[in-house]
Amino acid sequence: MPILSVRHVTTYRYRRPVAFGEHRIMFRPRDSYDQRLIEATLDIAPQPSALRWMFDVFGNCVAVATFEGRSDSLTFTCGITLDHTPEHAPVFPLAPNATHYPFGYGAGDMPDLSRSIERQWPDTRNEVDAWARSFIPAEGRIPTQDLLADMTRSVRRNFTYLARSEKGVQDPVTTLRLKRGSCRDFAVLMMEGVRALGMAARFVSGYLYNPRNDRDRHVGGGSTHAWLQVYLPGAGWIEFDPTNGIVGNRDLIRVAVARDPAQAVPLYGSYFGLGSDDLGMRVEVEVVEKSTLPPVTAPEPVR
Repeated sequence: MPILSVRHVTTYRYRRPVAFGEHRIMFRPRDSYDQRLIEATLDIAPQPSALRWMFDVFGNCVAVATFEGRSDSLTFTCGITLDHTPEHAPVFPLAPNATHYPFGYGAGDMPDLSRSIERQWPDTRNEVDAWARSFIPAEGRIPTQDLLADMTRSVRRNFTYLARSEKGVQDPVTTLRLKRGSCRDFAVLMMEGVRALGMAARFVSGYLYNPRNDRDRHVGGGSTHAWLQVYLPGAGWIEFDPTNGIVGNRDLIRVAVARDPAQAVPLYGSYFGLGSDDLGMRVEVEVVEKSTLPPVTAPEPVR
């Protein structure tokens, strides 16, 4: 059970001092049985006039900062330490009716899962639908875990990862046609594919642990990372990272989950000034393994 430490620095720079609107920061990991938060810190420069904490509709922890005065830069430095329990060879204890695809969700789950099953992007020629169904054998029955693992690893094997600085997510049909995109593009493509098969999927934002930045092991480090979860009866929400072909939580640090990527943006806010005042943003993320457990017994939000 490695102890992982994350340092995430985001810096905005401006041509002249500007005023700032409200900023929402989503960096604090979700405590769970497979990752236990030990410590979390948040430093903001210039210091905000107020900082409050809240849970959003999905239970993600969000910090909301407000500011007075002006500055030509704005920096957010987030630090977390957590105990991470990886699943190196995940075997999901699926309910008997869900061991093979196709399967259906129970009546008690459907009211809560229905919005996560709905398709969110247009697919007028059913290209994403056809791609998802290409993983189903002619006889129409396949172990559910094999189906999702094949889809996850196919993206890693057949698509090219490209870091994109543009905001938002690439249309899944475009990702499928180009066979290239960022981690968030691949996550949304697979989400739409899974939804086309009638399964519930949601977007995950967080961090990727990649020792020594080994590109043979993983791509997508050095910034925030994105993947998806699929709800499987008997197992619950299971992680799938199509960018790296990861099934299960190995090397994935979960921060936020959402139905749509726009609901899990790690940091967003506004400034008051001209468009030409914006000199850009720089993001630095470092994830390392710590050799010893820090002497911190319980996490407390920074206020």
